[in-house]
Amino acid sequence: MMIKQPDVYDTTLLDYEKKFKALSDHKRLYILRILATEGKTCVCDLSELLALPQSKLSYHLKILLDVNFISVKKEGKWNYYSANPNEIKKILSSDLCCLFYPE
Repeated sequence: MMIKQPDVYDTTLLDYEKKFKALSDHKRLYILRILATEGKTCVCDLSELLALPQSKLSYHLKILLDVNFISVKKEGKWNYYSANPNEIKKILSSDLCCLFYPE
């Protein structure tokens, strides 16, 4: 049986790489936990809860937005962030397992 060399540019694997990188920081994990348990949360409250200036918080939120783990909605002058449970659960589900162990 010939083992096929994986394509390192496989977009599915690259997507997972970005998602795992997003999860590799404790501040981003904490942000996800807050949004998953508390629901829609104002950026001002996140900044206070994490004791982070808005510039650093924005950096972490952008990474989570880029991999679709969270969404944002502007209300007045504030941005409100919410978790995207479907995307988060994909990482925790059999979807990834099936990528490596297809039937």
